[in-house]
Amino acid sequence: MSKIKKLTGSFRYTQWDPCLIISQIVAMQFVMYLTLSLLIALMQDLTSSTRTLDHLFEYHEIHVKDNEGRSIILAFVLNALVGAMVLWTLVGRTKLCLDFSCTFYSIHLLFCWVYNGSFPTTFSWWALNIACAAITCVAGEFLCLRTELQAIPLSNIGAKVDL
Repeated sequence: MSKIKKLTGSFRYTQWDPCLIISQIVAMQFVMYLTLSLLIALMQDLTSSTRTLDHLFEYHEIHVKDNEGRSIILAFVLNALVGAMVLWTLVGRTKLCLDFSCTFYSIHLLFCWVYNGSFPTTFSWWALNIACAAITCVAGEFLCLRTELQAIPLSNIGAKVDL
């Protein structure tokens, strides 16, 4: 009887599962930082700059003064698009895209704060991260919504029912 009550009034079977949510957050953090690291390494090879962890977490590195700063910005934007695909793959729910994208960038804010020893204060860092969070959320919602709105095949039902 309890299973029937959980299924009524909603399209999907939903249940509070903190282990699933935490594992999705950890998986998303891992994949996003892995792809960001690979993209920044590729951009550093193209601009022949030195590889350093500062490019991921140092908020003073994000600028448009030279090719190195612009390549870091490009890596962050491309990573936001990858993040949308990660949301689509790992989360798969339109309603949760905003939550997971904001969670990723909030945790990134905490990592940057700890790494630098001070709160990020540059406009370029905030503008880039807010834009990337928006790109991740909107593109992830678009991909998830396309999947959720696919037609449900009814050809396997069998005989027609006379209503």
